[in-house]
Amino acid sequence: MATLIGSIVVFLLVVLLHEFGHFFVAKKVGIRVNEFSVGMGPKIYQKKKGETMYSLRALPIGGYCAMEGENGESQDPRSFEKAPILSRAMVVVAGAAMNFVLALVAFFLALLLMGTPTNIIGQTMDKYPAVEAGLKPGDQIIEVNSFKVGSGKEVTEKISHAKSVDLTYKRDGQIRKVKLETKTENNRQVVGITFQNQHNPLEALKGSFSMTLGVVVGIFSVFKMLFSGSFQTQMLAGPVGVIQVIGQSASMGIGSLLYILGIISANLGVVNLLPIPALDGGKLVFLLIEAVRGKPVDGNKEALITMAGMALLFGLMLYITIFSDLKRIF
Repeated sequence: MATLIGSIVVFLLVVLLHEFGHFFVAKKVGIRVNEFSVGMGPKIYQKKKGETMYSLRALPIGGYCAMEGENGESQDPRSFEKAPILSRAMVVVAGAAMNFVLALVAFFLALLLMGTPTNIIGQTMDKYPAVEAGLKPGDQIIEVNSFKVGSGKEVTEKISHAKSVDLTYKRDGQIRKVKLETKTENNRQVVGITFQNQHNPLEALKGSFSMTLGVVVGIFSVFKMLFSGSFQTQMLAGPVGVIQVIGQSASMGIGSLLYILGIISANLGVVNLLPIPALDGGKLVFLLIEAVRGKPVDGNKEALITMAGMALLFGLMLYITIFSDLKRIF
């Protein structure tokens, strides 16, 4: 049940906020919006306000923003296709922008709930280098290999690639130093310490930007591996894998669920801007071509290219589901 509810909440928020981005900017630049729907499938409730129909549909798996002339010719002077290129580009980008905003908010709330790691040791693990070197809970690590550190994350990052480390720490107001050999665990170096968490709004805000940027950098790292030949299908997750991760996070509490929400939303923001037909990035390419040529791409050709893009994305999703998600499960 946690998996079902968590998946519905995550997918609904991620897709709905994306569509709200399109809706909000379309309204601002004067493009007519015929319908804004929460959910998909048969209508449960609808109400018209102004020129826009607001509807609630039976399947809570997202929603959509239907703009006049978005998928076909229209004589309405306020249709999507008759709006200036810059206005249309702003509408297209707004969906991904809202996904980044959602990611920032989700990460901020997650960090506020779970706390951000300080540079003060919370626990030491038996038979690990930290205990053997005499480090204790309450010690504040202030330098790793002469680099000043202000958080547990920075300490962990500095240690993770070093075979040995020189730590400078504070105990009872006194500055002490210790040298210790690290231990390899899950392809990274560790010393066996965890850190005390602080529930500081400013640190949570800084952390939310850092984590969102980290997701973006991580996605481009995958593309780099794809072209370098070091990419493996198991690095990706399709719908089944995503639902499985959401379920695991939901069972661990609201903080973990918010963390996964942030990751998925930031991922969607980046992926949706890729120059692939059927994605918003593909629409931006068509708008760029129109700006250079001085006239839009032929509607029939654009439709065919978009269909090809959809087929490519569907095939990729199916491939990942079979050779990554299901392989991981079975």
